[in-house]
Amino acid sequence: MYYPRSWTKSILRLFIYIALIVLLGIYLENVTLVLLIATVSLIIFNYLHLYQLTKWLWESRKMSPPSAPGVWEHVYEGIYYLQRRNRNKRRNLGQLVKRFREGSEALPDAVVVVDKEAKIVWCNRHARIEMGLKWPDDSGRRIDNLIRHPKFIDYFHSGEYQYPIEIPAPTNPNKTFEYRIMAYGEDQLLLIVRDVSRVSQLEEMRKDFVANVSHELRTPLTVINGYLEVLTGDGDEQNPFVNKAMTEMGTQTKRMQALIEDLLILSRIEASAERIYENTIDMTAMLRQVETEAKTLNNEKQHNISFKVDNELRIFGVETEMRSACSNLIFNAIYYTPPGGNIKVIWKKRGNAACFAVVDNGDGIEDKHLRRLTERFYRVDKARSRKTGGSGLGLSIVKHVLNHHNSFLNIESKVGKGSEFSFILPPELIYENSLDS
Repeated sequence: MYYPRSWTKSILRLFIYIALIVLLGIYLENVTLVLLIATVSLIIFNYLHLYQLTKWLWESRKMSPPSAPGVWEHVYEGIYYLQRRNRNKRRNLGQLVKRFREGSEALPDAVVVVDKEAKIVWCNRHARIEMGLKWPDDSGRRIDNLIRHPKFIDYFHSGEYQYPIEIPAPTNPNKTFEYRIMAYGEDQLLLIVRDVSRVSQLEEMRKDFVANVSHELRTPLTVINGYLEVLTGDGDEQNPFVNKAMTEMGTQTKRMQALIEDLLILSRIEASAERIYENTIDMTAMLRQVETEAKTLNNEKQHNISFKVDNELRIFGVETEMRSACSNLIFNAIYYTPPGGNIKVIWKKRGNAACFAVVDNGDGIEDKHLRRLTERFYRVDKARSRKTGGSGLGLSIVKHVLNHHNSFLNIESKVGKGSEFSFILPPELIYENSLDS
């Protein structure tokens, strides 16, 4: 064991050794020769221990150090202490790695660790089963050479991993995998792959069901509404109660038709594969048409509606979808703002992006409802929504349109003061920005 006074003792021993050599030299009347012999002996002694130390470090399999006197005892003990500490560290690290691998093997998802050069460092059992990786044969191979799907390669090299992607499994095209990448350590990435085939199938079934049912309901509702209009036309000769019933049935039939139309619009948006960069939208012309429709809708409530539109601001996108999103926000403001209110519609540039906003001074919405407003059929006030004839799908349509255009709906509202519904389109969708670049 090392003690702080060890070096003091060693230096004291050295001085005593030198003093004895000098006294011996004086006694023999040849100090120089005696000092020379003593120095050579000391050098030989130290070199023998250096040889013994080298042999122990590189050749010996024993952990315990050889015995040695003086300073060499402390050197051996110091090295032995460091070896023992490093061995404990390696043992703890090995146990930690073992626990990590055991935990990773227990995960229901496939896990692959890759380095900054996309080379596979490690993968768990599910990655070998589901992705067809071979371990350790695939160690050091590039992950983008093993998963060749173009969408995955673009996603992996983009460096933007905020959202996962879904693509067919490399070993089974009938399966759909969700790929998610996140930073792991200093220069490594963690790839987590999950089988979402059932979820994707259920989502497709839901979309098909809604689209098919909505489409099939249109024809019978149109027939019913037509007959109701004919029967309501002879209202003078009918019982007042029957006439009222016919009118109410006609109103509810039209409401169902509006609901079905919204469901069909939502289904088309969800299934849309149209690329937003292939067409430009003249927002000024589109908002003029929406303004005309809004004024017609506003005849009853007589709101003060103002449009502030940047006539030069054009964007890339799908015009039918963007028109649906903007009109839904404007019409909602008309429906839910008390008569005589103020509504502002703004379309302008904000920095390098484009901003659309609808501001009203209506009743406002409580904070607890804001997060759920874009859910299908969610209503803040069910009784008031029935009176306005809303379908409960308007903001859900807006949400899906904006998601298709790489944006999201921002809602700010205060009870008794009004609300602001807005969204910002990224600079990449601005038409003039693409010309400048």
